[in-house]
Amino acid sequence: MSPFEDVESKLGTIPRGPIVGGHTVDGPDTISVVDPSTEDVLVEIAAGGLDTAVAAVDAAERSMPEWAASSPRRRADVLRRAYELMVERSDALARLIVLENGKALADARSEVAYAAEFFRWYSEEAVRLSGTVGTAPAGTNRIMVLRQPIGVSLLITPWNFPAAMATRKIGPALAAGCAVVLKPASATPLTALAIGALLAEAGVPDGVVNVVPSRQSDALAARLLDDERVRKVSFTGSTEVGRTLLGHAARTVVSSAMELGGNAPFVVLGDADVEEAVAGAMVAKLRNGGSACTAANRFIVHESVADEFAAGLAARMASLTVGPGLDEGTDIGPLVNASTRDKVAELVTGALDGGAKALVGAGAPERPGYFYLPTVLAGVPHEAPILNEEIFGPVAPVVTFSDVDEAVTLANATEYGLVSYVYTTDLKLGLRVAERIDSGMVGLNRPVVSDPAAPFGGTKQSGLGREGGHEGMLEFTESKYIAVDW
Repeated sequence: MSPFEDVESKLGTIPRGPIVGGHTVDGPDTISVVDPSTEDVLVEIAAGGLDTAVAAVDAAERSMPEWAASSPRRRADVLRRAYELMVERSDALARLIVLENGKALADARSEVAYAAEFFRWYSEEAVRLSGTVGTAPAGTNRIMVLRQPIGVSLLITPWNFPAAMATRKIGPALAAGCAVVLKPASATPLTALAIGALLAEAGVPDGVVNVVPSRQSDALAARLLDDERVRKVSFTGSTEVGRTLLGHAARTVVSSAMELGGNAPFVVLGDADVEEAVAGAMVAKLRNGGSACTAANRFIVHESVADEFAAGLAARMASLTVGPGLDEGTDIGPLVNASTRDKVAELVTGALDGGAKALVGAGAPERPGYFYLPTVLAGVPHEAPILNEEIFGPVAPVVTFSDVDEAVTLANATEYGLVSYVYTTDLKLGLRVAERIDSGMVGLNRPVVSDPAAPFGGTKQSGLGREGGHEGMLEFTESKYIAVDW
């Protein structure tokens, strides 16, 4: 029995094509899902085309009125059951993620636990979608504000967190009463299809959640954003693609939520506990093997502790085991495909050519699969491209600063503003620096900020809107004001 067959035997049959209106349908194309550890094809599935996507919107439009009219408690119960099913099948789901994504099994298990929490959180939020009633200042009438579901929603998710990015959008949409069309990344469609099947088992009515894997990403999005029935688009991915989607959405004034790229600074102030900062850096950098929009991308370290920090980080990285994600002893799995690995290698080579020094790593091992060694670069010049682009791999470039103002300037020297990290033993100073850094989230002496109960999102070119928390559900609603005098 192959690893994929083993997973499917424990998880249940995974649909081999788009889920539209509660049924698996064929498509005009196919997707070969590749195991990044071996470069072998795991399975081929049917891929949807434009007609498939329109049929998914048809199904969502038909099913949404009944779902929107259902009681908050019913929606809550369905989401709670989805959470329970994910927990029951967490190991099989984690192994499925590893097979199509490549990440280490420990990372995949963490992702499934995190992904399931969005169903639990929004099962609790579904019954708290309340409006307001007040009196107009002139006393002439009451101001009643209702929160109503925004409508059919297009959800577009990336390959790096194939479960969590799906549940982070589906959970609040269903809680608010919306029907959805999910377009997962073509590199990792199996997890999304498995979650679609799981939601049906949890009691989601046919047509409320539709899943359309496709290789025609741009054309599909453009077609659906021109469809007047689609009233929301929620996208997680690169800023470049986000800009294109916003251009399409502008034509029909579609409400847009965009969680885009990042270039997270990890600032280590001169008074920081270096050992604690190194431990935090290992998590902030290497969660998901570095393939995360929240991954620390630039290590901005005070000159008085830079050598100690870089040496400590290099020693920790050198001890990591690189290998297939399903091996229990693996710390770092492969990247998702050859182009991602090649981009990482190009950025490292550029930094080395510019005068940086590799303290560990800086290469790809000679073996099948899309692997890249954990890498620490010291003395990286400020103009190096690696400091201006998302690395999306296990590479840590270190630059130095001499005072706090310079640290803040370096941290803000990017078009992105998703998340930042600050390490210091002075809480007052840390809070001042956190306020000055231009990003939507800051981890102060913490290497992880993501939490289903917290608003997730960025500033500048890192996106629009927020996911998670109560705000995440409000993204899928419209405010309706009723003027009434009783």
